[in-house]
Amino acid sequence: MNTLTKSIAPRASEMKDTSRIRNIAIIAHVDHGKTTLVDGFLHQTGVFRQNQEIVDCVMDSNDLERERGITILAKNTAVNYKDYLINIVDTPGHADFGGEVERILGMVDSCILVVDAGEGPMPQTRFVLRKALERGLRPIVVINKIDRPNIDPHIAVDKVFDLFVELGAHDQQLDFPYIFASGVQGYATKDPSVVPEGENKNLIPLIDLIVDHCPCPEADVEKPLQMQVSILDYTDYLGRIAVGRIYSGSVRVNQPVVLMKEDGKLISGRIAKLFTFHGLKRVEAEEAFAGNLVAISGLADVNVGDTIAHPENPEALVRIRVDEPTLKMSFLVNDSPFCGQEGKFVTSRQLRARLFKELETNVSLRVEETDSTDTFTVSGRGELHLGILIETMRREGYEFQVSRPEVIMKEVDGRQLEPYERLMIDLPDEFTGAVMQALGPRRAELQDMVVEGTQTLLKFVIPTRGIIGFQSEFLRLTKGNGVMNHAFLEYKEFCGEIQSQRNGALVAWEEGVATAYAIQQCEDRGVFFITPGTKVYGGMIVGENNRQQDLDINVCKTKKLTNIRSAGAEVMVTLQAPVEMSLERCLEYISSEELLEVTPTSVRMRKRKLSRK
Repeated sequence: MNTLTKSIAPRASEMKDTSRIRNIAIIAHVDHGKTTLVDGFLHQTGVFRQNQEIVDCVMDSNDLERERGITILAKNTAVNYKDYLINIVDTPGHADFGGEVERILGMVDSCILVVDAGEGPMPQTRFVLRKALERGLRPIVVINKIDRPNIDPHIAVDKVFDLFVELGAHDQQLDFPYIFASGVQGYATKDPSVVPEGENKNLIPLIDLIVDHCPCPEADVEKPLQMQVSILDYTDYLGRIAVGRIYSGSVRVNQPVVLMKEDGKLISGRIAKLFTFHGLKRVEAEEAFAGNLVAISGLADVNVGDTIAHPENPEALVRIRVDEPTLKMSFLVNDSPFCGQEGKFVTSRQLRARLFKELETNVSLRVEETDSTDTFTVSGRGELHLGILIETMRREGYEFQVSRPEVIMKEVDGRQLEPYERLMIDLPDEFTGAVMQALGPRRAELQDMVVEGTQTLLKFVIPTRGIIGFQSEFLRLTKGNGVMNHAFLEYKEFCGEIQSQRNGALVAWEEGVATAYAIQQCEDRGVFFITPGTKVYGGMIVGENNRQQDLDINVCKTKKLTNIRSAGAEVMVTLQAPVEMSLERCLEYISSEELLEVTPTSVRMRKRKLSRK
């Protein structure tokens, strides 16, 4: 990959001239290529050495991000191009992490909207674009993945324009610049029919577009300090680190400042360390000026949305507004017969401390204590948002239990309101009927249906309650060939009860180790989630019944030994393959009368009341 010709630009700490600074965020739907595009910027602007070994999606540094192929946490980097400093923030594409997107858009002056040339705008495209337009930003549109076969990128441009109109963009926003690109191959072009070759195969056209169309920061270095905190980080050495944008004035090491809290409280402090950004690294600096993105340490009580101001003339910036959570679930201390066997942190005190620590960086999350000291109510933006928290905690060694996710209801003017989602499904024609039939009882309303060749695009509005637990059924109905995306729409009037969509459970009635003999004896009763050798206890869910009611079974039963050799003694026991239940599938599967036991090594579904033999 070519490296762009560049002169050595000054660091942020040396930049008083805001006309040479560009602050820009990259927003897009999941898997439309944001992070890969940032990789291209970093490689081609000389951030890495020629012989340096670099993994793909270097901005996705979290293990869960790499495993799932999604961006969860917003991250910022800076590249030098000619005599410009370009601060780039890579944001999550999933609506469950919208809190990250909303904070980042307040730090920047423009954004790059990345859209897949084949898929066009998707539900999360709508979500992140609405946030950008509401803040008055003028996006630069990148039609990515133009190297895919049998696509017309110009159709994607038309669809993006229609989306801008639908979201109420003003005339200046509608006149958006756009360019075509292939993040994987590392090039951008104004003509998608011509693939650049040789030295011309690079991202220069896109970077030039950023320099020309992204406005420089509006900031006054001479005014008193105003900085808003948008991201929080933490290290054992420095403590809490506040990342944000300096809106006016300047900041330097050892400078006394005032921290302005949400309740109007003022807390005096001093800047211990100051960092600017270069590539993927934080670079220590003595001073930084308005218009730049910086990280500072030394303020122990800092939180997202706080204003860091000059002590002699403190003036708060408009606080960041984050959409409220729509789902909630209970986190409980593990009280199963196997409690304490696999986890390192198991007590109520440890669980409480970890949940409230998460609030320091996860602004979309809410944690409430209940009447029981062993139970906490945790609210988030969606199943994925809460699922990531659960997975992170279990990897840290925590052992606990969670309940089924429930929607958060609201009451306005005596009316009960519930959250609704915009659901978009892309699937082969042959599965359309089955999926529409399955969504009917879930109170989904079909808004649009587009048939393109053998593929069908279905657009629904559906209560959030109707989506909970549908992902697994959808994959089964479409045999893995369908794609489902959804994003929060609005709160609307409660639409009535939605019947449970699953059969009863097969429940172990005693503690022990599951045997092949016992499982084989019960195979005609339903499907199993466990294998021989799995440790079980009374009340643990081991499978799904063929009928609607729960069924207690003995999966630890062994074959009686006699002194008579049977005809089938040497025959190997052959079992049906068990259904693999991931953490997300378990959360979807359990009912309100059941819990999910989560440990560093296991996830077990169980009944709330373990009244078994």
